[in-house]
Amino acid sequence: MAVEKITMPQLGESVTEGTISRWIVSVGDKVNKYDPLAEVMTDKVNAEIPSSFTGTITELVAEDGDTLAVGEVICYIETGEGEALDAAKTDAPKEEASAPAAASNTSAPASATTDADAPNKRRYSPAVLRLAQENNVDLEQVTGTGAGGRITRKDIQAVIESGNIPTSDSKPAAAAAPAQEAPKAEKAAPAPSAPAAASAPKAAQPVNVPVEAGDIEIPVTGVRKAIAANMLRSKHEAPHAWTMIEVDATNLVEYRNSLKNDFKKKEGYNLTFFAFFVKAVAQALKEFPQINSMWAGDKIVQKKDINISIAVATDDALYVPVIRNADEKTIKGIAREITELANKVRAGKLTSAEMQGGTFTVNNTGSFGSVQSQGIINYPQAAILQVESIVKRPVVMDHGMIAVRDMVNLCMSLDHRVLDGLVCGRFLARIKEIIEKMSKENTSIY
Repeated sequence: MAVEKITMPQLGESVTEGTISRWIVSVGDKVNKYDPLAEVMTDKVNAEIPSSFTGTITELVAEDGDTLAVGEVICYIETGEGEALDAAKTDAPKEEASAPAAASNTSAPASATTDADAPNKRRYSPAVLRLAQENNVDLEQVTGTGAGGRITRKDIQAVIESGNIPTSDSKPAAAAAPAQEAPKAEKAAPAPSAPAAASAPKAAQPVNVPVEAGDIEIPVTGVRKAIAANMLRSKHEAPHAWTMIEVDATNLVEYRNSLKNDFKKKEGYNLTFFAFFVKAVAQALKEFPQINSMWAGDKIVQKKDINISIAVATDDALYVPVIRNADEKTIKGIAREITELANKVRAGKLTSAEMQGGTFTVNNTGSFGSVQSQGIINYPQAAILQVESIVKRPVVMDHGMIAVRDMVNLCMSLDHRVLDGLVCGRFLARIKEIIEKMSKENTSIY
C-alpha cells in the first residue's frame, strides 16, 4: 500500500490558485482513477479535479472555501499498488519539522497523532493568510478547528465576527497563555506577516461597512474576486475612452425574423441577432487590424487571429468564452458556438482553454434591455463593443420623411494607449455599414 498526494492542478496558463468550492468525496471513500474529487473555482473557470489514482481517501487537507496555490496538496489517497508506505508518508514529518513542539496543547508524550496535529496549525492556505492579514488577525492566537488543528477560513471569519480580534499587539495581555509560550509562538510566526499586518488597516478600510439588523452579508466568491481584480486592473492601467454609433437594423430584423422559425426547426438552436453582430464585428476587424491589438508595455502586439470573446453572465458571475477565428465562420457557425458556449457556462462545464486567446470582446448588453452602456475593457485587449437593445424609434429619413425604424446603439470602449478616436470611428462606421446592408438579398447565414 502507498499514500499518494493529490495537488491543486493548473487549470489555465495564467491560473496560479484555485478555491475548493465543494468536496465530492469524504475521508474513507473509495475512488477510481479519474473519478472527480472536488469542484474547484478559479478566476477563469469552474472545474472538477479528477483523481490520479485508484484507492481510498485518507485525508482532506483543504476545506470547502479554501484557496490553494497550484501544486499545493489538497488531499491524500491510499493506493494498493504495493509501494512502500513510508515513502509517501515522509511528506508529513517534513512539514511537521517546521513547527516547534510548543505549539502542541497537550503535555502527554508526543504520539503519531499529536505530531501530526501540531504542525497543521501552521499549514495556512493562501485564503486564510490573506483574510488574516486584511483584518490584522494574529494567526498564532487562533485555535483551528480543521484537520490536525488546521486554521480554516471559517475560523478567521468567526474571530472577525466576534469582534474580539487577536492581534500581535494583544499578545502580552493574553493571560490564558503561559508566559514561556509567548516568545516561542512569536518565533514561529512567518517573517512577512509583520509588514503585511502593518498595512492591513488600509486594506481593510473599504470593507469596514456597518452591518445592521436585517442586512444580508454575502461572501465574495473566487470568481467575483477575480472579476473585481481584472476590472480594477483594466481601469487603472488602460486609459479608457468611449464612443457610440447609432445603427439602423431594420433590414436585419426583418431578415432574421423571416428565418428564425425554420432555422430553429432545422438546426435545433436559435438564430440570434447577436450572431449577426459578431459576424459583422469579425469582418470589420479583418479590415481594421489595428483594433485587434494589445498593449505590451514597450510595444503594441497586433494579433493575427480574430478570436472574439463573448460575455456570458450567470446569476453571480461573468465569463468570457472565446469564438476562435470568427472571421472564418458563417453566421450559422457563430450562432452554434454562442449557444454551445453559453450552455457550458450555465452548466458549469466551460473549460479554461475555452476562455483563452480572445483578442476583442463583444458584449450583448441588449439582452437585458440596455440601450447605452460603457464597458470596461477585457484586459489586455484594446477594446470592447457593447451591442445594445434593438428598439423602435422614429427616424428622419431621406426627403424629411419620418418613419419608425429598428435602431440599435453600438458602444465602444477603447484603450487610448493603443487606439485613437479616428480609427475607432472608422471601425464603427464599417460595422454600421455591414449591419445596415444585411438582408435576404445581400447576406447568407450559411
